[in-house]
Amino acid sequence: MTNNSGNSSSSSRQATAPPLDFWTKLAFGAGDLGTAITANLMVFYMMYFFTNVAGLPAGLAGWILMIGKIGDAVNDPVVGILSDRTRSRWGRRYPWMIFGAIPFGIFFFLQWIVPHFSSDPIVNRWALFWYYTIIALLFNIAYTAVSLPYAALTPELTQDYNERTSLNSFRFAFSIGGSILSLVLAGIVFSQIKDPIQQYIVVAGICAVISVVPVYWCFLGTRDRAKFFSSSSSFSSAEPKEAESLSIVKQLKIAFSNRPFLFVIGIYLCCWLAVQLTASILPYYVVNCMGLEESQFPQVAIAVQGTALVMLFFWRWTSDRIGKKATYFIGTGFWMIAQAGLFFLQPQQIALMYVLAGMAGFGVSTAYLIPWSMVPDVIELDELKTGQRREGIFYAFMVFLQKIGLALGLFLVGIGLEASGFIERIPGQGIPEQPLEALQAIRMSIAPLPTLFLIVSLVLAYFYPITRDFHAEIRLKLQERKSQTKDRD
Repeated sequence: MTNNSGNSSSSSRQATAPPLDFWTKLAFGAGDLGTAITANLMVFYMMYFFTNVAGLPAGLAGWILMIGKIGDAVNDPVVGILSDRTRSRWGRRYPWMIFGAIPFGIFFFLQWIVPHFSSDPIVNRWALFWYYTIIALLFNIAYTAVSLPYAALTPELTQDYNERTSLNSFRFAFSIGGSILSLVLAGIVFSQIKDPIQQYIVVAGICAVISVVPVYWCFLGTRDRAKFFSSSSSFSSAEPKEAESLSIVKQLKIAFSNRPFLFVIGIYLCCWLAVQLTASILPYYVVNCMGLEESQFPQVAIAVQGTALVMLFFWRWTSDRIGKKATYFIGTGFWMIAQAGLFFLQPQQIALMYVLAGMAGFGVSTAYLIPWSMVPDVIELDELKTGQRREGIFYAFMVFLQKIGLALGLFLVGIGLEASGFIERIPGQGIPEQPLEALQAIRMSIAPLPTLFLIVSLVLAYFYPITRDFHAEIRLKLQERKSQTKDRD
């Protein structure tokens, strides 16, 4: 009798959680717009800006990117754990987003100016190096304060397996849409302003303003839903206190003892290394290998991101029917063909380059959607094993390892370009002709390296253990435990 009553009560509580409405999904998705705009501009343009606008050697540019990313990675577990422990009338996540948004926009803008420190070229070069390094560290603190608590909202808005995929499809629709918007704005500004330094100042100023506002839209549009779950059986008041009683070392040990979590980390690390290595080297590939103008680069990037946006909802539909793993395999298969094809393209094959860019977008959209929709499932498996919810820890360390890997990857690209004899542009002068070794290094960075990472991600996805049926079993056991806890109370 007791168990039946408990199950009935649990079912009743679950029934009071209505499906996510369109406006809540829209507001949640908008939260990723600003971080997507800033991250996209940095991925596609930052290395190129350092070498071809600020006039820094590729090696120094690689050091700046690596130091910034390592600092960014260190921020993640700190913010994740602190956000798990935050108590406010707005909940655990929202204070970080609200107070981090303005510094996030300011430090983003400061990364794209070229201050003049000295008439001595050597002194000025090193002063620029330290300026960009310090600003990068400050920006990444603000970026993490906004983006990581936002990402950790997902399991606090819905517990349904397919609804989480739907929620993330809205998130990444805004993410890819923001990426496209940043490229469109850059293309318009670059076509109207000829001075490279002024081009980036204008683009950064516009995008900084656009990036801050959606954070507050997300807060206002999702806070009621998050408040409902914070007071439901799924987020009992005892669980945060139990989590706080554990030391950080013990919490991390538990998180990394979760075997499916390690697979998700690996999948995400590999597919995003492929995305971001390709994106960072793409301007060099378009300009130096394919012989196009700098103003034409955004069109190539839009071909990738535009296709990814269109395919995002198709992959969501596919995932609901055949599962996350199979969807990832199909999308990544198209992606690998495109990456490999870029290595062999010649300057006269511009049309084929756009075809391959669109094909790459098929897979890039699965990199946005699938790994992030796996994380809430992993969190619930941990809850089943430990009785605690630590969303911030899981999200933080997933991104932490991804950023460490990315930092190393971007550093090696910068060092590789410099070692191959890449010639940075002197401010105010034209684009220099690159030696054959530098052109070959660019081709290696855009094709074989990303393809290798994608192969590794497919192997990891194959062995990822949480299927739809397994997840349903996890949810059933959690509901049984909670009903039993209520009966004892």
